Amino acid sequence: MRNYIGLIHKDAESDYGVSFPDFPGVVTAGTDLDDARRMAEEALALHVEGMVEDGEAIPEPSNLEAVMADPDHKDGVAILVSLKADARKAVRINITLPEDVLREVDAFAEAEGLTRSGFLARAARAAMQAKDQAAAHEPDVSVSLRWKCPAP
Repeated sequence: MRNYIGLIHKDAESDYGVSFPDFPGVVTAGTDLDDARRMAEEALALHVEGMVEDGEAIPEPSNLEAVMADPDHKDGVAILVSLKADARKAVRINITLPEDVLREVDAFAEAEGLTRSGFLARAARAAMQAKDQAAAHEPDVSVSLRWKCPAP
């Protein structure tokens, strides 16, 4: 289990907000400090789960000195937030694709709001799940990656 630094922010008329320097844009809030901690763990886990699904690398946690050295973080109170999700490590690979296929992959991924890696990871999972489902329904049928999805 990894721990990331969360920064608690509190204005006079607001809930306790939490932001994550290692994950810009990830913010949450709670009505009190305990609620803010719970919400921070949940927000962190959901964000990292999405990153993993999209094939993005999960950053290593920053150290406290580096976080607090940033002038933008001086008003926050640092807490450790445990990442309870089972974050799988993303591995960089090198593949070769025809140029036109790569253009189509990139266009489709962008239209779906995905990265190239995220799209390819989802497509691979979908192909493997479809093969497993086809094998479960028709165990004598061989399925390759050059098949079309069978009708349910």
